[in-house]
This record gives sequence, structure tokens and C-alpha cells, in this order.
Amino acid sequence: MDFGQYYYHKERKMREARKNQHIVQTKEVKFGPNTEEHDYNFKKEHAIKFLKQHNKVELTVRFKGRQLAHKDLGYKLLDKLQEDLKDLIEIERKPKAEGRQISMVIAPKKDIDQIIKKKKEEDEDK
Repeated sequence: MDFGQYYYHKERKMREARKNQHIVQTKEVKFGPNTEEHDYNFKKEHAIKFLKQHNKVELTVRFKGRQLAHKDLGYKLLDKLQEDLKDLIEIERKPKAEGRQISMVIAPKKDIDQIIKKKKEEDEDK
């Protein structure tokens, strides 16, 4: 076999593989400890959108001034998010306090597309 031809086919396979790969990015959704229900739902939907795109999501609760004395509110908020998204996510990093913020990293489950499809069908049946 001709080496040039072999090399050409090898390059074509590599180019095709690169075209089909998905680079996982980490997106961030920021909350405050006193985030209201509407804002919470709005930001949760953004996190779901990022998960649908097969990206990791970093959920961050940022504190200002005296809010720092109530870190338990931040942990409760992240626990609530974790509970709401439990069907769609795997936890990569548990909630952790770092200075003036608490953050956690979540990743989508491998079969997230089928899970969302199934949820939509169940909602339509109701």
C-alpha cells in the first residue's frame, strides 16, 4: 500500500472524528441567598438548557455584606436545586464554601435526552 494513500485516509478519519466530537464546557448560573421564586425558576430553566446541550453547570450562591452570616440559606438553595433537578443530573462537586460564595458543579446524565423526552410525553398525557 502506498504510504501517501494510507496517510491521507488516516487524516480523513481523524478530521471526521473531530467534526463529530462535543467539547464539554462549564456554564455558570449565579444565585443570591434571597433569590425569589420567579428568579429561581428562570435560572433553573437556564441550567436545564445548559444540561440539554451536554455541558456541565456550576451553580453559585454569592453573598454580600451581612448575608455572609447566613450561609445556611445558600446551602438550602443548592439543596433545593439538587432536589428539583435530581432526574437530570449527576453531582460532580458537592456544595462547598469558598470565600464569599458557595458553589457546586453538576453534569448531565448520559441519557438526558431520553429523560427529557419521556417527561414531555408524561406532561402531554396529563
